[in-house]
Amino acid sequence: MRVGVLALQGDFREHLLAIESLGVQASAVKNPVELEAVDGLIIPGGESTTISKLIEIFGMLSPLRKFAATKPVLGTCAGLILLSNKVSGALADQQLIGGLPITTERNSYGGQLQSFEGQVDFVDGVSENVAFIRAPRILEHPEVEVVAKFQDEVVAVRHGTLMGASFHPELTGATHLHKLFISSFN
Repeated sequence: MRVGVLALQGDFREHLLAIESLGVQASAVKNPVELEAVDGLIIPGGESTTISKLIEIFGMLSPLRKFAATKPVLGTCAGLILLSNKVSGALADQQLIGGLPITTERNSYGGQLQSFEGQVDFVDGVSENVAFIRAPRILEHPEVEVVAKFQDEVVAVRHGTLMGASFHPELTGATHLHKLFISSFN
């Protein structure tokens, strides 16, 4: 099994290290050929409008949509925004990969100065400290499985082979979300 991490912008290096720390092969993905060589994909946090523009520039939008329709994909922070079917606060020309039947709101927890670390509780009983950096909020999630909450708010979801989280686990050394994602390959 090989997990790819979209490496156009954002904290892809940290996700690569997190996956490798779990004993799974990981590789950076920057083009459609590299995408075809992986079994699953992580879309990291970063700046969602920038990643969206780079996806278009590098000819990745259609390949990513096809990939996400059939293979495991995890989106964290900006990646969650890109996997959402609807985004409050998105720029008019921002392209989404879609697939998660949720509505998210960009920067809903505040700007850079309001970023924080907090304890998320996974539904399987595990709790981990993660980072919320200009994090999106999951506003509507009627058709998805809840994976984790922060206080009483849903912050991670799953729908079929797609997962999304409002937070950055890779920046605090948290790996439970990555483990759950890897387990979805079976």
